[in-house]
Amino acid sequence: QVQLVESGGGSVQAGGSLRLSCAASGPTIRSYSMGWFRQAPGKEREFVAAISWNGGSTYYADSVKGRFTISRDNAKNTVYLQMNSLKPEDTAVYYCAATRPYGGTWLREGGEYAYWGQGTQVTVSS
Repeated sequence: QVQLVESGGGSVQAGGSLRLSCAASGPTIRSYSMGWFRQAPGKEREFVAAISWNGGSTYYADSVKGRFTISRDNAKNTVYLQMNSLKPEDTAVYYCAATRPYGGTWLREGGEYAYWGQGTQVTVSS
């Protein structure tokens, strides 16, 4: 089974940028569609972005559309989340997840993902 490790989190001021990475080991991530989710303290986990196995389809939460970009490099077995114009409300633990290799709006549902990373903290100060 695939194992996922997130990195790139940290603290940044509002308006700043961060780039999260999700490195996979085990089976190639070419076999999976990938998603990013986040969970803030006291809140439920929420969908952030997803990308189909070949990068042909991407999906975003309305709250991050136009500010975040998900991408993947299957040769490097890595998925990225470029986060620009960060806001304090983006503060959360960000998780990478893997699921079956098809596109569709179902990628917004955390329950559809079988594999999860341990998360990386993103803190945005005002």
